[in-house]
Amino acid sequence: MSGAARIEAAFTGCERRAALMPYLMGGFPDLPTSLAIANGYADAGADLIELGVPFSDPLADGPVIQSAGTAALHAGATLDGVLAIAGELSARLPVVLMCYSNAVLARGMDQFVSDIADAGVSGLIVPDLPLEEAPETAAGCASAGVAFVPLAAPTSTDQRLAAIGAAAQGFLYTVAVAGTTGERGDDSDYGEVVARVRAHTSAPVALGFGISTPEQASAAADAGADGVIIGSRLVREAAEAEDPASACRLLVEQFAQALR
Repeated sequence: MSGAARIEAAFTGCERRAALMPYLMGGFPDLPTSLAIANGYADAGADLIELGVPFSDPLADGPVIQSAGTAALHAGATLDGVLAIAGELSARLPVVLMCYSNAVLARGMDQFVSDIADAGVSGLIVPDLPLEEAPETAAGCASAGVAFVPLAAPTSTDQRLAAIGAAAQGFLYTVAVAGTTGERGDDSDYGEVVARVRAHTSAPVALGFGISTPEQASAAADAGADGVIIGSRLVREAAEAEDPASACRLLVEQFAQALR
């Protein structure tokens, strides 16, 4: 089964609820613990996992995820190490890799796509790759059976949303609020964002950026999101807890329950 087909099956399998996609910083606080955290996500009811590759200049990420990426790099995390985690996880549920374009360029697009496909990665998100520069990477992903997942921002024009929506494979990562990743209050208008994006794509709409409580996750689902992505809140839990794997598993259970 191709990565795009696995992702489609994960969304379809959720029937009348939104899919839960928790984010994990690969290698944070170290590689074995991050794998334990990810397995806890799967045990707690995650439908897909977004697996981040640590990078020194993550322009889309707020301070919590930036700090985790820096710590992971200092602990010795590498792309190959993160792909080893993906290989373990992919037997359990679809893994969507979030990776900045420098890592793709450093390895070479063809080799990079081949390596992530060999690791069982189902989808690829490259947040700093503009749509106009993405066709080669998207084509490479398609040939390797990996879904190329673009991002749609709330500031995008309708014309640009149409182009992004047409390019989406697997799902369309919909940014709930302008700015970087991070926890936010409860006043976001998810309905307007989801409705705008859905009008321009046939792919499932997964909402992320700023969703940090079970109540917000439920609100995103009620607003029509097909998937809900939780990032900074879980990374903060991993940073603060004495037992990161257990603490993150319990937190994901709360999000899963909210979406049921």
